[in-house]
Amino acid sequence: MIDYGMKTASQEMYAHIPMQFIGPIHIIAQDEEYTSTVPLATYESPLWPSTHRGARIALKSGGLRITVIDERMTRSVAVQAPNAARALQIKNELLQRIDDLQSITRESSRFATLLTINSQFVGDLLFLRLEFDTGDAAGHNMVTKASEYILNWILDQFPDLTYVSISGNFCTDKKNSSVNGILGRGKNVIAEALIPVKVCKRYLKQTPEKIIDLNIKKNLIGSIIAGSVRSANAHFANMLLAFFLATGQDAANIVEGSQGFVHAEKRGPDLYFSVTCPNLIVGSVGSGKNLEFVKKNLEHLGCTLNRSPGENARRLATFAAAVVWCGELSLLAAQTNPGELMRAHESMERL
Repeated sequence: MIDYGMKTASQEMYAHIPMQFIGPIHIIAQDEEYTSTVPLATYESPLWPSTHRGARIALKSGGLRITVIDERMTRSVAVQAPNAARALQIKNELLQRIDDLQSITRESSRFATLLTINSQFVGDLLFLRLEFDTGDAAGHNMVTKASEYILNWILDQFPDLTYVSISGNFCTDKKNSSVNGILGRGKNVIAEALIPVKVCKRYLKQTPEKIIDLNIKKNLIGSIIAGSVRSANAHFANMLLAFFLATGQDAANIVEGSQGFVHAEKRGPDLYFSVTCPNLIVGSVGSGKNLEFVKKNLEHLGCTLNRSPGENARRLATFAAAVVWCGELSLLAAQTNPGELMRAHESMERL
């Protein structure tokens, strides 16, 4: 029997994952433009040249236009009332006392701000989905602490309620669900570009029509028959995991992050190609950001500057969506050409 023992903080062990920079990627955000190479840490070596090809196409197309639609982090608390009517009454009263809940949130953190509350009922169970702005942090611990403050206050105000859980799965954290895409968890980001037909044919070895056709038949129809949950893409998770590991993110959040959509159509002779990432949970501060290589990568991406709260994390999310766009386009193009995908993996991964 092997005794692995317990490691203290001063005896930490580290796993080494290969990392390369791809790009550069030029980003046209809502209020600024910037260009940078992007670090990706992965064991899947074909991901680097594939995503790099997508970045090259983005440059040849004038850059990626990236829009942050929304941002919030969530935690759902669960309580039990004497009956369903009482649960509804308490929910309605809480909505009337939102100012009190916001004050309690400020007691828990300098950075958390309560945005809204959503609710669901199952019998006499009341699930409250608390949604917060968390500044530059991804916010897992921040929203849990704020939710605990709020939950304790609720139990004090309504003695006939009983505690069920600080996390009732209506969040939803690191699990496949529809609620995150509908109500939001993390940053909802869209990356898009118009790719000239000449660029398509030269660098993707394919026409816009073929890529659009494959997106419909593979990403849309294939995902429908598979029963995918709010998801129609080829491999968002590949790029997100590599980006998360390189920038100190909680890698388990690729579960939510892998849910998203590819939209492709012709605009004149050219190809409009976009990815929608509704659940990008990233932060530029917090756990994982103290590692030296992570600090350097965040600095390289311009995500450690003295900005308004939330701006660094927002910039980081634009790079996350950008690498998803690059990798998704490149893989779809490869799969339109018989044999290309397997040849790439055999030449780069077989020993």
